[in-house]
Amino acid sequence: MRRILANRTYRHLFLAQMIALIGTGLATVALGLLAYDLAGADAGAVLGTALAIKMVAYVGVAPVATALAERLPRRALLVCLDLVRAGVVVLLPFVTQVWEVYLLIFVLQSASAAFTPTFQATIPDVLTDEADYTRALSLSRLAYDLESLVSPMLAAALLTVIGFHDLFAGTAVGFLGSAALVGAITLPASRPTEGQGMVDRATRGLRIFGATPRLRGLLALNLAIAAAGAMVIVNTVVLVQAEFGHGQRATAMALAGFGAGSMIAALLLPRLLDGISDRAAMIGGAAMLVAGLFGGCLVAGLDVVLALWFVLGLGYSLAQTPSGRLLRRSSHPEDRPPLFAAQFMLSHACWLITYPVAGWLGAMAGMSATFAVLGGIAAVAVLVAIRQWPAGDPVEIEHVHQTLAPDHPHLTGAAPAGAGHRHRHAYVIDSHHPEWPRMA
Repeated sequence: MRRILANRTYRHLFLAQMIALIGTGLATVALGLLAYDLAGADAGAVLGTALAIKMVAYVGVAPVATALAERLPRRALLVCLDLVRAGVVVLLPFVTQVWEVYLLIFVLQSASAAFTPTFQATIPDVLTDEADYTRALSLSRLAYDLESLVSPMLAAALLTVIGFHDLFAGTAVGFLGSAALVGAITLPASRPTEGQGMVDRATRGLRIFGATPRLRGLLALNLAIAAAGAMVIVNTVVLVQAEFGHGQRATAMALAGFGAGSMIAALLLPRLLDGISDRAAMIGGAAMLVAGLFGGCLVAGLDVVLALWFVLGLGYSLAQTPSGRLLRRSSHPEDRPPLFAAQFMLSHACWLITYPVAGWLGAMAGMSATFAVLGGIAAVAVLVAIRQWPAGDPVEIEHVHQTLAPDHPHLTGAAPAGAGHRHRHAYVIDSHHPEWPRMA
């Protein structure tokens, strides 16, 4: 880890991410408490709707924003988006109506939908070695876990001396700190693919996703991850405060338990991935999520919630953290921004399904039924992932080109094979390889 943090550019990016996420974690706690303040026992439904609106912004904005961002300076874009997010979050403490929460969440998350894929696609351009990038993914996961661990603990401490509305100020400080750190470094220039229109650029990542078996498996795993994550994010406050009668600090500690499990898994992953495949780690983690969700049907008190949230945190990190390696392995550098945007959009489309299920089903049918339904969704998703993502998933694939001219530069060193030419290399979907080859 020390080696990648010695890289000044990456160090600034990591610190920017960490500071922004601590602030975002404070906002996550505050938003749940704001929903409870406005709607009481119906907080789960309000929060589920607000988070569904967040997902609509992510799904609708990310591909278009990324296509536009290819033509803009990365540093200036990221700094401006951080400033927009800071400005919006300052307004949240002043809302008095539920619809105002919905509106501000949409604006805030539209900015995030442009920021996050651009940020994520920058990291593999900064750290070009795969081992370094794997460590960066684990550090990134740890930074995200600060939202679930350090931020709730900090929130619990702050709530003893301030009101929850004041927690939003911490979020604004986080975004401003992120903007300052990103503005202090030089980022690699984006490498847009020439000769493509807006529609082609906006849909390129989706086309790569649909044609790559390991990415189709990732899409299914995204749904399992979203099922467990939605249960935790939407219904923790309802379980802890409405059903078991505990206070705000207990809610923060339950969220911290989820973050602790996720952080431990992230710390173990670099060494774990030296011995097992990404597929084994991710499907194993998703299976833990399925078991945890079905186990939640029997939850009977705060102690059980804390233990269960810890297990779900472990599975969540195992299933999600290696996804960046799959995206990097499945694309050329110039295709990474649209592919990361596609992952951002598709993963949040899954959350768009599971957030309302967690919120509205919890309000209407109770927690046990909600655990069971989300567990069923996750189980089906894992089975689809196993089927779509073959166990034998080589990076290099031998294949035949039958449409390229014999003197095409891509065929240098290829051997004649019938009406085409055969060669072997790391296979990704691009203009020369529009389809995945059939495996023997």
